[in-house]
This record gives sequence, structure tokens and C-alpha cells, in this order.
Amino acid sequence: MTDCHKFGALSPITCHAWNKDRTQIAFSPNNQEVEVHQRKGTEWKLLDTLNQHDLRVMGIDWAPNTNRIVTCAADRNAYVWSQDSEGKWKPTLVLLRINRAATCVKWSPNENKFAVGSGARLISVCYFESENDWWVSKHIKKPIRSTVSTLDWHPNNVLLATGSADFKVRVFSAYIKDIEKTPEPTPWGTKMPLGQLMAEYVNSPAGGGWIHCVSFSPDGSKVAWVSHDSSINFADPSNGNAFVKLRTEFLPFLSCTWISSKTIVAAGHSCIPILYTLNASGQLAFAGKLDTSQKKESGGLSAMRMFHSLDKQARSETSDTNLDSIHQNAITCLCIYGGNKAKASKISTSGLDGQLVIWDIDTLERSIQGLKIE
Repeated sequence: MTDCHKFGALSPITCHAWNKDRTQIAFSPNNQEVEVHQRKGTEWKLLDTLNQHDLRVMGIDWAPNTNRIVTCAADRNAYVWSQDSEGKWKPTLVLLRINRAATCVKWSPNENKFAVGSGARLISVCYFESENDWWVSKHIKKPIRSTVSTLDWHPNNVLLATGSADFKVRVFSAYIKDIEKTPEPTPWGTKMPLGQLMAEYVNSPAGGGWIHCVSFSPDGSKVAWVSHDSSINFADPSNGNAFVKLRTEFLPFLSCTWISSKTIVAAGHSCIPILYTLNASGQLAFAGKLDTSQKKESGGLSAMRMFHSLDKQARSETSDTNLDSIHQNAITCLCIYGGNKAKASKISTSGLDGQLVIWDIDTLERSIQGLKIE
């Protein structure tokens, strides 16, 4: 079962994020603005437009408990948005101290800090300084050699997984001693000063494509990622620097997330969300496609209509260019809509076709033969 939504003009949706109860959504229509909409039945009402950025917004994240939105953009800035007494969103400037575009942003699980990746080959770990009423940052630089394209937080609020255009996935410590207590040891390591490199994975010896998305498993014991070589991968720190790579038949994935302890969903240029599972031998295996839709013919034989059109107009009909999927262009963003990484019941996707689609995993898994999400 799927729920499809469109927001006025069909502008590509760069990224989106939900509030805690999933009644409101913040997304960027591929420009310098962020729109906040509220759902009422099947309709969406525009509540506010966040227009502080000068260039295209690259990342959005909504803290569920503190109800704050953080945005970053190609203008090298990030803002934390909070609601005033009238419900309007007001920005607070973040001192990123970068000289290239900010590419991605993510709140930590405890929502007391967030991380911003950038084209400046560094990560800004930001926290609030109450004395000056602004958000300041500390940098993680070495050994990053190219644009940081994606990041994700470990459940312990300290470790940070990152992927970049230098074909590597890294796990860093983002511990800020001024605002949090000393972290407990993890399988990734025991000593965790800020910037400590806990693990590093080369996507393949020959490069293998830049990293599009990383995601920690629900318990933080593994990390998964997708890259531009049409592969999906995961690593377990107990195996050192070894990781499992599965090269797929699909076009490159742009986003991925865990939806259970053994299941990963990925989506991208193939325009459909695809499930992968970890089998008993610790390998990744294709589990099925969430999008099982088929293009419906309007009447008559498709081939006959195609040749008839070619004969009369020397071109195929416009309807014959539609894809056999709900999304008609690349999926750029994937979020958990219902549940969490340990057990997700629904996910949401948005893409270059301007659509927002909510997928009911509990219903769809029953239509995929032999699939059981554990």
C-alpha cells in the first residue's frame, strides 16, 4: 500500500524531514527555500517558508523532541530554526567556519548537537553556546580528502559515520567534552577524543565510486552504505577493515537506511525502493522491490499503438515514456515514517519528480513472496 502526494508545481524535492508525530513536513523544492506543510486529511497546507539561505538547500533535519529544524545550503551556511509563540519559525545562525558548500546535516540522537558535512573536506560538529546565543562548531579534518557527502550518528550520540567523494567510509568520534559525559566503550573502540578515526573502509581498491549515503544499524554494531558503483555494502567492526559488498543490477542508489536489525532499504536512480537482508552466513541478499506497480495500458496493444504513432508522427507517444514505477525520476531522499530503525512500519521517499510517497512496509512485505522482515 502506498500513499502519493504532490505539492503544487512539480519541482524536484531535494530533501525532506518529518516532525515527531508526522503531521508536518519540511522540504526544499530544489531552491534556496524550505517549505513547512501540515497535513489535514489528504490535503497539505503551507504553514511557513524558511527563506534565510541564498543558495540551494542541501540538507534538512527535524529534531523530534526539541522541535527544531536545522538546514544547510550551498551558501556555506547552516541555520537552526525554532518556533516562536505565534508558531512562526525563527532562525539562529550557526558558525560553521567553512569556505565551501555545506552538503549534509544531521541531529545527534540526544539533539544537543548536530554535524554538517561540506565541500571543504571537513565535518563541523556544532553545539549551542548559551553565553553568546549562537551555535558554534568544532572541526574534524584529517584524513578526509574530498567532499563529505553523507553522515549518520551512532545511537550513543558520540560516533559519527561519514561518506565522501574520496571513495571512503569513515567512523569518527564527535565527542564534545563541554556538553556530554565520557562515552562508554563500543565495538568501534574505547578512546574517543574529538576527531579520533575509529574505522576506515575503502569502497574498492580501484575507487569504486563516491559514497552517497551511510547508515548505522539500530544497535550501532554495523554500518551500511551505498555508492555510485551501484553497490550496497555493510561493515562490522569485529571483522576489522573487512566489509561485505554486493554489486547490484540497478542504477546507483542515492539513499539507504536500516529498517530492522537485518534489513536495509535503498533507493536512487532506479526510482524504486529495494530491500536487502543479511542472511545466516552474514552476506547481503536481494529481498524484493517495494514498488510492484505495473504500467497500465489505456487500450489496445502497446506495440501496435507505438508503430501507429511512429507512422503518423515519426515519434512515440508521450505516454510510452512513463516508467513502470510510482516515482518517475530518481529518488533523492528516504526517511523512516513509522517506527524506527529497529522496526520500521513505514518509510517515505521524495525525488526529482516532485512526488512524496509513503510506503507501508507491513502491507507490502506480505505481497513480496518469501520476504519476512525480522
